[in-house]
Amino acid sequence: MAEDNSYESMLCVKPEVHVYRIPPRASNRGYRAADWKLDEPAWSGRLKITAKGKNAFIKLEDRNTGELYAQAPVEQYPSIAVEAVTDSSRYFVIRIEDGTGRHAFIGLGFADRGDSFDFNVALQDHFKWVKQEGDLAKLEASQSTAPKLDLSFKEGQTIKISIGNIKKKDAGGAKPRPVGGGLLPPPPGGKPGGVLPPPGVLQTLPVAQPSTAPLLDLGSPVTAAQPSSDMWGDFTSAGSNSNKDAAKSGWVQFS
Repeated sequence: MAEDNSYESMLCVKPEVHVYRIPPRASNRGYRAADWKLDEPAWSGRLKITAKGKNAFIKLEDRNTGELYAQAPVEQYPSIAVEAVTDSSRYFVIRIEDGTGRHAFIGLGFADRGDSFDFNVALQDHFKWVKQEGDLAKLEASQSTAPKLDLSFKEGQTIKISIGNIKKKDAGGAKPRPVGGGLLPPPPGGKPGGVLPPPGVLQTLPVAQPSTAPLLDLGSPVTAAQPSSDMWGDFTSAGSNSNKDAAKSGWVQFS
């Protein structure tokens, strides 16, 4: 990735910090805040941590005017540029530079323990990001220089695939399943779905015997019916017979 060195981001801002003059280091065991004059800070003001590219910058500014008091460039953390004291978590020793090559070590203290924690985490997160970016750049470079793996088929090259656990089908094919639960289909002309009754249930119907009397009596003349002169006679006789029948049965018929 291309780095934009002109862009400066803000990592942390603390409104109140103190600067102390520190004595030379007595041994390699580290600095101790107890050796400083903590009740007489040399300067008090605002702290900013900015990032430009891969480097971080600790800036000490006047809290009212914003004038720069000192600046400490940090190329990696932890390093000699920022070092914690051995007897407290609120004090650090930083190396400031004036831009001409001269540098000096001063003591930096926070009034609140939470501010010192934020200061420490801001530097750790920035350089953790720098390390991840470096690892990613190395990975991309190694992938670009490594020869690409060619998995394409060459001319005349074939591939054989073996698939197991497949049962072969019978030569005659699958047998058809019976339809209708094993019942035979109905005969032609019969109603679909009808079931024949058993032979013992069938009833024998009497066969009507043809009457041979009209056929045998060929010589006897047939008397034709004479029409009645009274067109209401048949109805009157029928009505009189019905009245007689009703009188015998005890019912009265109204005419």
